[in-house]
Amino acid sequence: MLEVKQVSKVFDGRRGVHQLDFTMERGEIVGFLGPNGAGKTTTMRMITGYLHPTAGSIAVDGISVHDQGRSVRSKIGYLPETPPLYPDMTVQSYLKFVANLRDVPTREVKLRISEMISRLGLQGREKQLVRGLSKGYKQRLGLAGAIIHKPDLLVLDEPTSGLDPNQIMEIRDLIRELGENHTVLLSTHILPEVSALCNRMLIINQGQLVLDGSPQHFGSAMGDQFKVSIEVKATEQQLHNVLTPWEKVQSEVIQAADGQTSNGSTGTVKMLLTGESPEDFREELFYLLSGAGLPILEMKKENLSLEQIFLKLTTTETESEVELATQETETDKVQLANHATDEEANLGTTSDLKQSTSSESASSDSHTGEGSK
Repeated sequence: MLEVKQVSKVFDGRRGVHQLDFTMERGEIVGFLGPNGAGKTTTMRMITGYLHPTAGSIAVDGISVHDQGRSVRSKIGYLPETPPLYPDMTVQSYLKFVANLRDVPTREVKLRISEMISRLGLQGREKQLVRGLSKGYKQRLGLAGAIIHKPDLLVLDEPTSGLDPNQIMEIRDLIRELGENHTVLLSTHILPEVSALCNRMLIINQGQLVLDGSPQHFGSAMGDQFKVSIEVKATEQQLHNVLTPWEKVQSEVIQAADGQTSNGSTGTVKMLLTGESPEDFREELFYLLSGAGLPILEMKKENLSLEQIFLKLTTTETESEVELATQETETDKVQLANHATDEEANLGTTSDLKQSTSSESASSDSHTGEGSK
């Protein structure tokens, strides 16, 4: 449905995005993540035709955004972070205005407006001026304007920004519903929103794509170590005796209820086990504890959260760039110092030459004076 190929954008010598490369299939809801200034909005504006890439190509349903912009825009619905609403229009007149702009057939305009008002929960506000709407209803109206022409691709830039929790839940439900009939590219800073809505995520940092895949898959795939939390019917000392000789993992007690409970049974211990490598050790752990007669009440594999993945991908790269910039600065300083030394040497040579020339001139003048006498 959407194909972004080696796309770069440069603003006055400053890189906006660099060689972005990804595709989206029909029916996907894709979360587009990244820190402020990473290039998310720039990318969305290029996809929707508001900006032209410096290099690369973008196609929607096989049609080039650059070469056939009008045809492509008819297939795209775009909701910027701040919806482009006209405060002096009513809800109904705004939707009619957008429907005409979007070339909705005249005989279908009334039906589409009615459908949007019903679908976006705008009933009873048809005659209300846009300026009088709350932020949540303005967001709904902007979304209605983005889908009134039934686009194949829906591009949403921070659709839940500034909304209260109830409004966020309502907009999420709407997006989930829209995902059944549309391909949705969703930009957000709210990481739980990706888990709740998206079946795939893209993370961009410093204008480059650093991750592309399922949120569920990357939680485990990006871990450098294999981690498991367990709850065992045992005492802390019993677990210590079994796990200490096992060099494959490091253990950390989370919660312990040693001794005997009120009904006479042994207490439980909850632990976090971290492997020395990404290798799955759960089967070996099961046989180890069962062989020692310690029942496992719960075993759960621990994955990186989306927040941890986001920080790992964006912070590491930023630190590397800072280190590189520092190295370049140090190199520049050395070069400047060498240049200054050379300049000083040149100045010294010039000064010596001037002094030598001056002495020679004085000597010559002296001889000339003696000759004239």
